[in-house]
Amino acid sequence: MTAGLRTIVYPVKDLDRAKALFSALLEVEPYADEPYYVGFKDSGQDVGLDPNGHAKGMTGPVPYWHVADIRERLPALLAAGAELLQDVQDVGGGRRIASVKDADGNLVGLVQDA
Repeated sequence: MTAGLRTIVYPVKDLDRAKALFSALLEVEPYADEPYYVGFKDSGQDVGLDPNGHAKGMTGPVPYWHVADIRERLPALLAAGAELLQDVQDVGGGRRIASVKDADGNLVGLVQDA
């Protein structure tokens, strides 16, 4: 069981332009504003901008499913035929992420919060 889709990350080439666009869209300032990631919170949704996303194989926005145990769920997806894009990585604050690609090329992200 998941806690649902609460995070979406966009790969961006120009972080400053993307930050301006999402600030105008969401009418909020980012809660995280780093050269490697800009994050917004709006109506219970996290919206992230990743300037390194294209280099990681992101071809478009990636929805992240929030799971209770990422180290259990990731192997289950791989056993079901998913292709590993990013192994489990600690991104700070106890948050872990990973991503896979399904048989149709769709990207699926996983998030586990501490």
